Order: sequence, then structure tokens, then C-alpha cells
Amino acid sequence: MSTLGSVLAWPEDVATLRIGFMGAGRLGQALAWSLAQAGLRVVAVSSRQEAHARALASPIKGCACMSPQAVVDACDLVFVTTPDSVIGAVCDGLTWRAGQAVVHCSGATEVGVLAHALAQGASIGGFHPMQTFGDPHAAAQSLPGCTITVEAEQPELMQGLLALVQRLHCLPNRLPVGMRGRYHAAAGYTSQFINALFDQAVRLWQTWGATEEEALRALLPLAQGTLSAIQSAGVARGMPGPVSRGDLSSIDKHLSAITPMGPQMLDFYKTLCAVTVPLAHQAGGIDEAQAQQFTELLKA
Repeated sequence: MSTLGSVLAWPEDVATLRIGFMGAGRLGQALAWSLAQAGLRVVAVSSRQEAHARALASPIKGCACMSPQAVVDACDLVFVTTPDSVIGAVCDGLTWRAGQAVVHCSGATEVGVLAHALAQGASIGGFHPMQTFGDPHAAAQSLPGCTITVEAEQPELMQGLLALVQRLHCLPNRLPVGMRGRYHAAAGYTSQFINALFDQAVRLWQTWGATEEEALRALLPLAQGTLSAIQSAGVARGMPGPVSRGDLSSIDKHLSAITPMGPQMLDFYKTLCAVTVPLAHQAGGIDEAQAQQFTELLKA
């Protein structure tokens, strides 16, 4: 589906845009506050939960709580920050106009869900900050320096969204059409999947009586060291551990130690370890013969 829409009335100075929010949850609050702090005009918000709308609007001078249609009528750019499951329904229930833009802030939902606004002449796009929003105040403070993924087929809207990213002191990631599911899955590997890895490690620590707090106190600096190595050397060359140095006997000991923990934990370990073998080979830490030895051991 094309997302070109009509000619967008985008000003040369984004600070003159009238910006509104449809939805006032944690992401909406953090983004609205960040835009306002960057000197942009956040003028309207609507939310099914009135308390959330007031929480978003109260710190922003000139921002008013309105009905959904009033937000659309009052704004040049509307951010839809509702839950993914209702983005389409929210958009479909409103009357849009040519010359304005509506963008959602979902990572996984395709921009085509805003087709109703496109059909009425509005330009549509995506604007997804790669940040966690458990605490909107903390998220607003940590947003500068983060990457924001933008998507828009219309060049004027793309340039406008890139200008907003710049005003927020963030880094842009331009996403092609149809890639949102893959993009969001990639983010999951380095966000919530880390929790799964720590869960497995903590469970092993608990087998000798250690608490989760004790385990994390030891494991978090280790993980931070690995992240620093990845940042400086890349994914393959920044990988530590037995596989990276061809230490087959240590992996054999790991398998023997984890086997009593049950097949689920053992299979999880084997799957992760198997992925590290080609990384170690790529980095030059092991040769082809060693890689085959690791593969055979993990399949045994």
C-alpha cells in the first residue's frame, strides 16, 4: 500500500508545527515531554483515561486535553501512541484532512494500519523510539542519544520526521516498508531476551544457595563488560567465553553440569552455544576443524 498521500503542508521550521497525541500512556507521556523540552509545540492530547491525559498535558505549557476529533482538528501532526491493538480502530473512527500527518509509535505494527487517514488525504508514517518506557520520566531523560526508527513514503514527511529526531538529539533509523515485524523482533533479542538469559544464569546460581540479588551482583558487571567489548570490537570479535578460544573441554563440563537441570535448560544452552560457534570461527578464534568438533559435541 502506498503511503504517499497528498502534498504535506510541512513548515520549514518544525517548531511551528501544532503537535497532538492520541493516547497518553508511558510512551506518549515521555515523547510529548521530550518534544516540548526540545522547543516543539505540543498543543493537544486525548486519552480514554482522563488522568493519563492530564498527566501528559500538565507539565506542558499550552497543552490541552481534548476529544479525539478535536485533537485531529487542532493539529498538523498527530502521534498515535495507543496500544497496538487499537491503532487502526482509533484512526478509522476519525476524520482526517489533506495537508496533515498522522504517525503511530508502534515498533511492530505496519504503517498501513493508518490507511483510513491516507484515504482522506493525510500523510502517514511511523516514529518508534528504541527505548524502554517503564517509567516515562526516566525514559524522557534517557531518550537523547537513542535511535528512533522512522518510516514514511512521502519525502516531505520523512524529512520532517528526521528533523524531529534531530531536535530530540537522537539517531535516525530509516525503515523500508514491510520490515516492522523483523525490526521489532531484532529489538527483542537485545531487550527482553536478555531477561531470559539472566533467568537461566540466576537459576544455576540458586542451585548452590545463592539468591537472585547475589547472582545479579556478580553477573551484571560481566554482561556490561561484554557489551563494552561488542561496542569496541563488534559482535564476533567482542565475544568472550570458551568457544571463542577453542576450549572444548569447558563446554563439555558445562553440558555435564547442566544435564541434571532438565532437558529444557540443556536444550536452551545447546541452542545458544551452537550460535556462538560460527561467530568464533568468523573472528578467527577457532578453525574449521574446531568448529566441527564443537558442533558434534553439542549434537551428541
